[in-house]
Amino acid sequence: MAEGIFAQRLAEAMQQRHLKQIDIVRRAPEYGIHLGKSHVSQYVSGKTVPRPDTVRALAEMLGVSDAWLSGESDAMTASKPRLAEGPQHADPAANHSDPSFTVAPASTKGTTMRHFGKSSKLDNVLYDVRGPVVDEAARMEASGTHVLKLNIGNPAPFGFRTPDEVVYDMAQQLTDCEGYSDSKGLFSARKAIMQYAQIKNIPNVSIDGIYTGNGVSELINLSMSALLDNGDEVLVPSPDYPLWTACVTLAGGTAVHYICDEQSEWYPDIEDMRRKITDHTKAIVIINPNNPTGALYPPEVLQQIVDLAREHQLMIFSDEIYDRLVMDGLKHVSIASMAPDLFCVTFSGLSKSHMIAGYRVGWMVLSGNKSIAKDYIEGLNMLTNMRICSNVPAQSIIQTALGGHQSVNDYIVPGGRIYEQREYIYEALNSIPGVSAVKPKAAFYIFPKLDIKRFGIKNDEKFALDLLREQKLLIVQGSGFNWQHPDHFRVVYLPRIEVLKDAATKLGNFLSTYHQ
Repeated sequence: MAEGIFAQRLAEAMQQRHLKQIDIVRRAPEYGIHLGKSHVSQYVSGKTVPRPDTVRALAEMLGVSDAWLSGESDAMTASKPRLAEGPQHADPAANHSDPSFTVAPASTKGTTMRHFGKSSKLDNVLYDVRGPVVDEAARMEASGTHVLKLNIGNPAPFGFRTPDEVVYDMAQQLTDCEGYSDSKGLFSARKAIMQYAQIKNIPNVSIDGIYTGNGVSELINLSMSALLDNGDEVLVPSPDYPLWTACVTLAGGTAVHYICDEQSEWYPDIEDMRRKITDHTKAIVIINPNNPTGALYPPEVLQQIVDLAREHQLMIFSDEIYDRLVMDGLKHVSIASMAPDLFCVTFSGLSKSHMIAGYRVGWMVLSGNKSIAKDYIEGLNMLTNMRICSNVPAQSIIQTALGGHQSVNDYIVPGGRIYEQREYIYEALNSIPGVSAVKPKAAFYIFPKLDIKRFGIKNDEKFALDLLREQKLLIVQGSGFNWQHPDHFRVVYLPRIEVLKDAATKLGNFLSTYHQ
């Protein structure tokens, strides 16, 4: 089915029926399907086409033939769209003054019932790490199909275990963690984080400037909500971890994406960053080590970012959740350590370094010139108080985790699992005709490039879906990380080498005949 024809005819039929995308989403359950706004948006934009059962349901809803809608026939053969039981004349939802009203279900014959849709603030929010391709994988698994998943950086399913000492200490302290903690976190936890920040040479850090969270994700959301007004801009890398773009958008701001340069080890393009600064720009976000590329930024690159932030009086947000997963004898440098005169917020946690993603242990550290951010800090404190506190049992093991032997060090040296798995996947991907990849220096992701001319790729989500359906292999397409070209995808190399070998074989076989 051609995406362009389907999108054109879908738009034509929707216009004839005076239906908007949100109307399709709301009515979908009446026709036995469930669609999100992102699904419909992808269909209308021509980025992808639905499965045949979804096409049939959409055709019935729109009063056209599924053959016409899918481009297999020129005969529209329109008939009235099926309504829910009730008066079979004018659709009361079509012209109702409140767009949240739709036709009533059968149990409320002859009446209207209000349906509640999601906020319009979510219209431009995507999180395709768990998006439509993952939904399709879940459907396949529900039908009994085994799917090889390389889509999420979740260590536990791949045999990485939480250090015994951490589990033991949490168990010993559970009875002491039944009540709320201070909204910013336990003193012992924040003290350990403060000492860790001091080891990283982050300046002007105090207990009051440390906030624990239910993972870094919660704190990213909180920090953007406290900062942004409608129209404010934040520089965010492309590719990025998509939560950053989503949280900027939800807070009313605009994520302006600066390019990270694949030809330069995926380092930020400083001149592109400079060109995109306006009077509305408030902050720069860096993700270092980087997800999805695995890049590690050297001090000279960080210094250029500091100089730019200093020149334009911008805040710096630095996501450093992978700072202890650095290979090849390299060292991670916190950008805040280079910017004592700027206001910086540094994020980290235990989810990746201690293989405890499910415990949800994260933190952020305020540093540098706090005097220029007093009002912002007041906002942070207000939001922190409103959510009461983060998971107290998880906080209780921060002190244990940050002290003593770091088990992750055993994984990231020659002979260690993460190191050896990186070595294998890097060589395997680069050996596939039409695929190339920059070697990651940190984390456990690689972001390979596809020769789009060789494979005729115009839509990377379709590529991911085709790979999933044919080879039962799940990856995340590059557009899921706000990359603007359909030529990349992310692979998580947490599985053992024998599993990665299977994945590489499947990918090679698929690409040997694939043309979109």
